[in-house]
Amino acid sequence: MNTLDVAYVRQLVREHSAIVLDDSKAYLVEGRLTPLAHNAGFSGPAALVQRLRSEPVGPLHQRVVEALTINETSFFRDPRVFDAIRARILPELLRNRKKVTIWSAACSTGQEPYSIAMLLLEHFPNLGPDSVEIVATDLSEQVLEQARAGRYSQLELSRGVPRELRRRYFETDGDFFRVTEPLQKLVSFRRLNLVGTWPWLPWADLVLLRNVLIYFDQTTRLDVLERIRRNMNPQGCLVLGTSETAIESECFTRVISDGVVTYRISRATGSVPRLPTHRP
Repeated sequence: MNTLDVAYVRQLVREHSAIVLDDSKAYLVEGRLTPLAHNAGFSGPAALVQRLRSEPVGPLHQRVVEALTINETSFFRDPRVFDAIRARILPELLRNRKKVTIWSAACSTGQEPYSIAMLLLEHFPNLGPDSVEIVATDLSEQVLEQARAGRYSQLELSRGVPRELRRRYFETDGDFFRVTEPLQKLVSFRRLNLVGTWPWLPWADLVLLRNVLIYFDQTTRLDVLERIRRNMNPQGCLVLGTSETAIESECFTRVISDGVVTYRISRATGSVPRLPTHRP
């Protein structure tokens, strides 16, 4: 691939996902597109890009965008966050709500929402689908397929799942492990582009948007944070990645407890109409 091909792909990814790939990511572009090109019947990524340039935006362009999104994740990533959800965040929300909705945004292959589901079953066994809802979304339909299947390798489980939880919530499936039915019942997976429309999202009490904003420019970050505020319970809680912050936005106020940073809607922002939540 030449520099013009890489620039075209970077622009395509930015337009359709808002993810900013800088000049240093040329190796990532070629590395991610080489297997995609071969699987699609092209001689290599350069031939793939030539086809993309010659056609209107369609499914092939979407596959390229999805191939360049970052899907690094693991079970119980940053355990302190899950400790805070268990000990402080969920009990506070449950005191004031008959039903709590948790939104795992950019859920990738599902480890985060399934970790939350395990936490609920372990520490809040009386809660069921009538009391808590976990909505998990991602841009990539490919990773959502694995998330819905709930099928993971030994290596993926070894990254965060204690042996006892593995025994209770996973069953063997050949050389892989599949989440059990109680976990699957607690989580629903849907495709959603954070920079697209959000027509069907329920009003969220807890939003986990971890390790996503770092890939957006400032304008996009501020826009996403504002839209989250409008789709979030005023008493709700936002959790970002450890290297991210919402302090550049006036929508949220930072709260630090036991070394864990969370965000609450700023009172100064007032009340605004929330985003529509009807389902198609």
